[in-house]
Amino acid sequence: MAQKKQKVLMRRLDSFVCLFFGLASCISSPATGSPKSEKTVLFMWWNVENLFDPSNDPATDDDDFTPEGSMNWTEKKLLLKQMRLRHTLSAIQAHPDYRKYPDIVAFAEVENERVFKGTLSPLNGIKYKSIYYESSDSRGIDVALAYNPQTLRPIASKAYTVPMEGRPTRKIIVAGFSAASHPFHVILNHWPSRSFDTEWTERKRISAATVTRHILDSLRIGNHAADIIVMGDFNDEPENRSIKKFLGSTDDAAKVKANGRELLYNCWSGYDGIGSFSFHNKWQHIDQILLSSGMLDSNGLYARNNAFRCFFFSKMLDDSGKRAYATYEKRKYKGGYSDHLPLLLKAGIAE
Repeated sequence: MAQKKQKVLMRRLDSFVCLFFGLASCISSPATGSPKSEKTVLFMWWNVENLFDPSNDPATDDDDFTPEGSMNWTEKKLLLKQMRLRHTLSAIQAHPDYRKYPDIVAFAEVENERVFKGTLSPLNGIKYKSIYYESSDSRGIDVALAYNPQTLRPIASKAYTVPMEGRPTRKIIVAGFSAASHPFHVILNHWPSRSFDTEWTERKRISAATVTRHILDSLRIGNHAADIIVMGDFNDEPENRSIKKFLGSTDDAAKVKANGRELLYNCWSGYDGIGSFSFHNKWQHIDQILLSSGMLDSNGLYARNNAFRCFFFSKMLDDSGKRAYATYEKRKYKGGYSDHLPLLLKAGIAE
């Protein structure tokens, strides 16, 4: 019975995504006098580790991250963390490979829109706009999205619930944009963790992968070469079943180009740098950026050579250099940036 209900839900989701973004695309002609777009679109994904508002929200289980809670989370600690996140964004803006702030900023583990906007608004030279949906996650953490209105024009967005027994998980966010009249979509994910046992929790991540895959299939109806960027903390590695089998990830770009209706290219392919998250001093690749076949051609948006990077500078690592400099380590306050490192994708825009 549960499987039958989930199939019905997926069919409805297919129809709605296709209708929702199809109608939105019809009304997405460029606005007269809009500012000239950049020649690239810079995407950023980052699990920023518990970006909590210190005030208590009685609707969520955020008691630990209050001044009286076990983490002793205060306004001062929040301000330091926000400064560190902005420091990273400013480092990207100053980096010779980018010379700009990310056009798309996607954060995981954000408690609310107020703390998200409060993190980005003090940046000099850019005024981000946010797209924010509250999830039903018991801790109250969400996936947050911001974009640069000077380079991108929003088309439509939607949040999707993952069918889940027990504790609910984060919603999957889909947003459509236009860059220099070229439409594209981002799909943002923060899948259930591996807490307690990897195999026991795998079914939850497979459920999330199934929703993401149905969204992908719906967006590619009528245009298998649509430009789609899938980003997230998947809590699984590229070779795990949820990513490889259910989502359709591969490290073979030629296969993606030949089978654009089924496969996604995983940007970790051939990357020789460190991973985004360290477990037992071993770098992992649970944060990922995956690309549709449309991102591998020369039309619309496209992935340049060496477009992908796990971004960091020395202060973002701990003294050992084998882990990210986290805000907390084993529930002890360290005052660092995050226990994850951010991912960047620099996409070109066809003339």
